[in-house]
Amino acid sequence: MKLQEMLSRLQKLHPKEIDLSLDRIKKLCDKLGNPQDNLNYISVIGTNGKYSTIQAIRAILTEANINCNIYTSPHVQKINERYVYNNKEIGDEDLSKILSEVEEVNNNEPITYFEILTAAYFYGAKKYSKNINIIEAGLFHRFDATNIIKSNLASVITSIGIDHTDWLPNEDQTIDRIIFEKTSSLLNSKIIVSKQSTSEVLNKIQKSLSNNSSEKIMFNNDYNYSLNENGFIYYEDKYGGLKLPMPNLNGEFQISNVATAIATLRNIKNIQISENDIKNGITKIKSIARLQEIKKGKLKDLVKLNKIYVDGSHNPLGADVLSKYLNTLDCNKHVILGMMKNKKHTEYVNYFIGNISSITTIDIPNQTNTIKGIDLKEKLKGFNKISNQPSIQEAIKSIDIKENDIIIITGSLYLAGEVLNQN
Repeated sequence: MKLQEMLSRLQKLHPKEIDLSLDRIKKLCDKLGNPQDNLNYISVIGTNGKYSTIQAIRAILTEANINCNIYTSPHVQKINERYVYNNKEIGDEDLSKILSEVEEVNNNEPITYFEILTAAYFYGAKKYSKNINIIEAGLFHRFDATNIIKSNLASVITSIGIDHTDWLPNEDQTIDRIIFEKTSSLLNSKIIVSKQSTSEVLNKIQKSLSNNSSEKIMFNNDYNYSLNENGFIYYEDKYGGLKLPMPNLNGEFQISNVATAIATLRNIKNIQISENDIKNGITKIKSIARLQEIKKGKLKDLVKLNKIYVDGSHNPLGADVLSKYLNTLDCNKHVILGMMKNKKHTEYVNYFIGNISSITTIDIPNQTNTIKGIDLKEKLKGFNKISNQPSIQEAIKSIDIKENDIIIITGSLYLAGEVLNQN
């Protein structure tokens, strides 16, 4: 209760959920003694694939007995997920203590929720100053609260696509502007660029980075992977080739994220990892709500022997990779869909047309900015078989599911969190 009351107070310190600026967090961190300085960072920037790439880096480092701290957002089920120190998710008592001390130093000064949570992460990380800090950039990067560090070991650019355009000027809601916001202020260290959706996007990223003097490690040019028909991955870079087992993640797109994680760690001289660390680590990746199969629980019981997945994808780029994965499955696929108001609903669903058997729309529980399921159904009325249900459970029950059919619940990380909590 103490933690929830504190979080409620912190959410009221600024009238806006997001107010892109670095002034407030710099001011607070200065009062805290600049805990973000003199730490070891790997920064992860992009639209999709950040979480999976971070978890792959984490798994390999853990296998190599290298301690790490991790800051990610948003959380899926509980806020503690955002704070990992010394390889462990923080407990309620320790999180309450950190937030309380930061709140006291802030002294009711205006600051957004994400900014004060980020300052609290840095404040907690200083205790583990020798660890590797893996930091996920938020909305964009240039004015993101995580962008106050002065040096890092590497910047990782995952797949970039259209998302969060409502935070950009109406006349400038383009992929070019998104790439600029995410890449124009990267630090001078090493930059690892993941596989992109198109060569056009990759070329735009390279152009944006042209004035950055960092060493650039590009997918295809400097590292690559191929899938072997015998069920292994062949990864290759300037340090040599690796024959690797498949990671414990669903979808070929996840292999690209794993390859980026490997390339990142192999190109940081301060980090020593072995081939076995990589081989063992990628089979132990912890991934929540990213094409995650629900194998037991209340919602799983409703589908009995059929498979049910939850996936937090919520933008066209995410829909594209999810659809490509579904294309590899020889069965009927049923989608339960809940989305936030500010997403590109029709564009998201268009990727699934011809690939799925039904869509059932729902509200996202406990989210004021959800698009009502009935309104979402109306927006998608051109789809052949679409219905609306009042809840996740009713949506599952309403599907005429046959042997070997699968259900995918998708459209939002907020929905994914509700699914996992209800399960």
